[in-house]
Amino acid sequence: MTETRIFPQEATQPFAVALNIGSSAANHTGSWRSERPIYVDLLPPCNKQCPAGENIQQWLFHTEEGDYEAAWREIMVNNPMPAVMGRVCYHTCEGACNRGSVDEAVGINSVERFLGDKALREGWKVTPVNPDTGKKVLVVGAGPAGLSVAYHLRRLGHDVVVRDGAEKAGGMMRYGIPAYRLPRSILDGEIRRIEEMGVTFELGTKVTSLGGAFDEFDAVFLAVGQQLGRNVDVPSKTAAKVLDAVNLLGQVEKDGGNQSDDKPMLGRRVVVYGGGNTAVDAARTAKRLGAAESVILYRRTRDKMPAHDFEVQEAEEEGITLRWLETIKEIDEGEIMIEKMELDENGFPQPTGEYEKVEADTVVMAVGQQADLGLLDGVDGIEVEWGVVKVDSHFQTGHPGLFAGGDMIPAEKNVTAAIGYGKKAARNIDAYLRGDVYEAPEKHGDATLDRMETYYYSDAPHQVREKLDGIRRSSNWDEVVIGLDEETAVFEARRCMSCGNCFGCDNCFGVCPDNAILKIEPTKYEFKYDYCKGCGVCAQECPCGAISMIPEEI
Repeated sequence: MTETRIFPQEATQPFAVALNIGSSAANHTGSWRSERPIYVDLLPPCNKQCPAGENIQQWLFHTEEGDYEAAWREIMVNNPMPAVMGRVCYHTCEGACNRGSVDEAVGINSVERFLGDKALREGWKVTPVNPDTGKKVLVVGAGPAGLSVAYHLRRLGHDVVVRDGAEKAGGMMRYGIPAYRLPRSILDGEIRRIEEMGVTFELGTKVTSLGGAFDEFDAVFLAVGQQLGRNVDVPSKTAAKVLDAVNLLGQVEKDGGNQSDDKPMLGRRVVVYGGGNTAVDAARTAKRLGAAESVILYRRTRDKMPAHDFEVQEAEEEGITLRWLETIKEIDEGEIMIEKMELDENGFPQPTGEYEKVEADTVVMAVGQQADLGLLDGVDGIEVEWGVVKVDSHFQTGHPGLFAGGDMIPAEKNVTAAIGYGKKAARNIDAYLRGDVYEAPEKHGDATLDRMETYYYSDAPHQVREKLDGIRRSSNWDEVVIGLDEETAVFEARRCMSCGNCFGCDNCFGVCPDNAILKIEPTKYEFKYDYCKGCGVCAQECPCGAISMIPEEI
């Protein structure tokens, strides 16, 4: 591994002698110590931050070694859809990356996409790790949470049936995320792999009641998501054309997406009301559907906009206009009445009484979503609060054997989080089916930057994914962001600093003045405490902070 990591291999035995830190005489020095070094395995900040619980550091290690299939299989332990996640995940892991405090964070998301795409091209498969258990689970909803729980339960040997009212699986990944962000061939390929594991899909089958479900299944997992747009109280004349953003995005997909000639006719000027990612997607979609002007209207300021910055930036590159501190008061045919807002002393928008008429052939409302919970009518033990279902720490509702996850429970609402909830729910359902209770293992201590010697890491610039030109891409459905090639993906993986975990750099072995370190294998060492005097040089010179000094036992 030493020859591949971006790391200068200068810390050798002569280096230790030159620093005059000691000799290599084989003297027994153990009784002189007040502290002794130990090797530790710490939790990297990227792993800790990942909503899907991926062992990011481990699969980056395999990638830089060129073992792409091992890297992909490490991802698949926790996340069944890396090619999808490499496109739609908001990669908060990169915000937590220690390297971001040195130069720039590692492009984890771009490497994940490279691995996911390669797996689809190579046709890599996953098979269950456990033999069939004879237990049968119903999953209601084929969105990210439902697909994740189905995948993980099947890996554990359970028989899984997924039912969804839509004609195709994917949930809001298909009917809410436009194809220019997530090509359907990628989504279809990763869903097909789950089906080939033995998961049964019953699509076009909307579950309206759970009556009799427990006669056929040993457990039920609900993941119906939030596919209903929220209503907003804005007066609208009968001739006004008002659409819901969720319905618009879903209709584009149902009509064949970029392949359909029967696309919605929105007119020359479209106004989207809202500030989330769905609003941005709707505005960009309107542009691709032929709108000459697409405008996002938001009642607060940009810094309060819930949409992610990179999505807003991509929208602006495509010619989308954004207007801040404005709200719609009335919608009429061909125009809307807006009221300008201003921030009060607490930073909240307040009406000013100042109005303006704005041209709008179509108004698209993007003010949030909610779940359709009608299938829970008559089910004992269910608690619903603020439109979501309450579950315990094991993802179980108040009804025995009935679990829930994804957007229909009170939790973070994005695709990556939903996949993570699906994995956790699967572990709890598996325990329930075995008559047990799942207990998550304790996490390791944090790998913090203050433990590391970052000057050892080379100046290696972050590899940026290219994008199609904004003006040209706004008129078609081609994928906007282009993935890394093999060379740049491996380079990016090598930028990982292996925070808190030994990667076999030989630094400790080289700087030890007393030959007190035994190298067992390329990434494994052992202290010979009879020869160690506890000087701590090994810990000081460990670039990744994988050595701690602890008080000597008396």
